[in-house]
Parts: sequence; structure tokens; C-alpha cells
Amino acid sequence: MNPVPPAVRTSRRGRPPGTSARELELIALDLFTRQGFQETTVDQIAAAAGVSKRTFFRYYETKSDVLWDEFDREVDTIRKLLSEVSEDLPVMDAVREAVLAANHYRAEDVPELRMRMNLIATVPELAASAARHYDAWERVVMAFVAERTGRPADSLYPVAIGRSVLAACRAAYECWSSRADADLVVYLDAALRALAAGFGDEVIRTGPDPAEGN
Repeated sequence: MNPVPPAVRTSRRGRPPGTSARELELIALDLFTRQGFQETTVDQIAAAAGVSKRTFFRYYETKSDVLWDEFDREVDTIRKLLSEVSEDLPVMDAVREAVLAANHYRAEDVPELRMRMNLIATVPELAASAARHYDAWERVVMAFVAERTGRPADSLYPVAIGRSVLAACRAAYECWSSRADADLVVYLDAALRALAAGFGDEVIRTGPDPAEGN
């Protein structure tokens, strides 16, 4: 993720139609921060990017989705990495390695991310959209744990691990963004290593699951 760009001018109507999702995201972030989320329309975002409203909706279903592009790409990357991981790698090590490989944020990215976090925390519509994106992240991990353990994805250990991993990652993200003293992976690695100590393979593969009547 790149540092926060200079304020985006809303007069770039001559911009070529090859605008990317990332460019729309940065333009929207700038407008949301300067004007307010509710006060910014999709028409304004599209106009600032020099594209049509129809082009915006080819990338995003709703206005609130525009701030989740990087997060959703991370989810897709983690899913792909977990599908390719060696069977010999313990579950929690595999999850940790996939999460670290999918994240590329550095200390210089913090100003932009703080802007994003502030919007999500203060705008009800954005806060509500967060639940859907977080749920998708958790389900990727749950599906992987379910496959590795032979348990249903909605059974205890896959659900516990999926939710715990996301919680640990969010804690790492919050601590990192408040300090901006290292790359995010330093915090993620420490949090997930600590979490893994309690979710060893010998427990999640063979331990009783209350839903199975054990």
C-alpha cells in the first residue's frame, strides 16, 4: 500500500479510462476525509478519476466497498497461499506464513491506514461493512483448518482458530499503527506465534469437539 497521496483534484475529467481499483480507492479516501463519507457521491469519485459511474460499479458494488480493496486482495492471497501449502507444515505455522506473505505494509503506510481506520470507526455504514469483510477473512482460515483436520468448517476448532487468528491480527495491526516503528509483519509474526502455542496440531486434530458428542 502506498503512502497517502496529495489531495486529489476533482477536475481530472481528461483521465484515461484505464483507472484501476486502487486509484479509485485513493481518490475516494481523499474525498471521504475532506468532504465526509455521506457528503461524497459515487458521481464525484468517478468524476475525480475521469471515469463513468458505470466504471466505478464494475469495481465495487457499493460506495462503502471502495475502502476494502486492499483487504479483499489480502483475503484472496491468503486463500491461494493456503491452498498451496505443504501438508507437512503444522496448521498454525501455515496460517502464520500465509498471513505474513499476504501483508506488505510498512511504517510509511501508517498515515493512509490511520485515515482509513478513522473513517471505519466513525462512519456507521463503513463500520457495518467491516463485519462482512472480516467474516470473509475468517472463513478462509476456517475452511483451511477444516480441510486439514477433517472437521466441518462450522465446528469448534475451525471457527475458534478463524476468529482467534483475525483477532490476533487486528490487535497486531492496532499496536503497529499506533507506533509506526516497524513493518506490520513484525507485529503479526509475534502475535501469531504466541497464538499458535495454544493451537498445536495434536490438539486440533485429535481433541474432542463438543459438537461431535465427545
